Amino acid sequence: MPNLKLRWLALSTLISSLGMSFIWPLTSVYLHNQLHISLTTIGVVLLINSVTSVLGSSLGGILYDRFNPFYLLIYSVSATFVILCGLSIWHSWPFFSFWLGLLGFCSGWNIALLNSISTSIRNISSKRVFNVLYLFQNLGVVIGSSLVGYFYSISVTLLFAVAAVLFLGLIVVILVNFQGINSSRSIDHQAHLHKKVVKLPINNQIFLSILFIALLIIWVMYQQWTSNVSVYMTELGFPLSKYSILWTINAGGIVLIQLILSYLNQYNFTSQEQIIFGISSLTISFVVLIFANQYIGFVIAMLLLTLGEATAFPAIPALVNRLSSRNAKGKYQGAVNAWASAGRALGPLIGGIIIETTSYIWLFKIAVILYIVVFILVLSCLKILNGKLTYFD
Repeated sequence: MPNLKLRWLALSTLISSLGMSFIWPLTSVYLHNQLHISLTTIGVVLLINSVTSVLGSSLGGILYDRFNPFYLLIYSVSATFVILCGLSIWHSWPFFSFWLGLLGFCSGWNIALLNSISTSIRNISSKRVFNVLYLFQNLGVVIGSSLVGYFYSISVTLLFAVAAVLFLGLIVVILVNFQGINSSRSIDHQAHLHKKVVKLPINNQIFLSILFIALLIIWVMYQQWTSNVSVYMTELGFPLSKYSILWTINAGGIVLIQLILSYLNQYNFTSQEQIIFGISSLTISFVVLIFANQYIGFVIAMLLLTLGEATAFPAIPALVNRLSSRNAKGKYQGAVNAWASAGRALGPLIGGIIIETTSYIWLFKIAVILYIVVFILVLSCLKILNGKLTYFD
């Protein structure tokens, strides 16, 4: 895709992430404190948001392989803008839950399309492309999370309106800079009409299936940090501000690690090595959590978690890109976000069940066991299928 520069894709990812980070951090607080909705109902609302995100990711990825991605992206970003305008005007109950469900669908759709479009940049290694996108995605989260409290203190209407303006700006960026994907995809589409569609080799299908299952488990356990670790820390006597500082460390750490990874790209670390290293670091973070009773223990655990996600998470879509045929890039990039979204949706529920039937410590022990299983499964598959996997451009 010669007409599309990585910087415009990175900017689009930044704006999308920044806009959505004005919404998700305050959902529970706004619904509970302002609209006086029960925590159980809030849980259902968040679950619906995650489910619609899975649907949006899957559908967006599949349609990318069949239709012009320029128009698909314009439609989805425009729909997001309209939804945010509606949310700015009608954000009482139950309108808020309705808009949030639609936002989940559009958010999943947008992420799947941006990731799929990134696979068409062939003059830069896919590993570097996805590292850059992950960096800008987290920059959006850092900036958005730091501003959301300020705007929220002024007016929730202002907050949603600012998010809408950001997506209006994103529409302009896409209209001006993404026209190149029109002709590129048209050429690809015409080529597919005149030749047999490449069927994904069975070894690739096996490994990708295992990788998606691993991604689901990884996210189910990762979500314990966003849902249950905060409660665990407060029960140990730590103020909530201490927990918030951990996420500041996480955000800053991700940006720093991505910059380091960009430098280390010259040493040709493979996506497989990044994934294995990342899973190892995630495993150790939960080992540390089992024994953490001082704040420094939680800081160390968060540093390990950050190191794990910053190395593994961008490497997974990069590897999926190389293992998926050109006519199915969107399908499998959509699957990456769909399986991750499913893990995010199931994580709090599964964690709550484990805690209620056992304890927080057992939750962390089960996380360690599952991560070890994932580590062995992925590593074994890479060893067994070594030399048997087919890599595509």
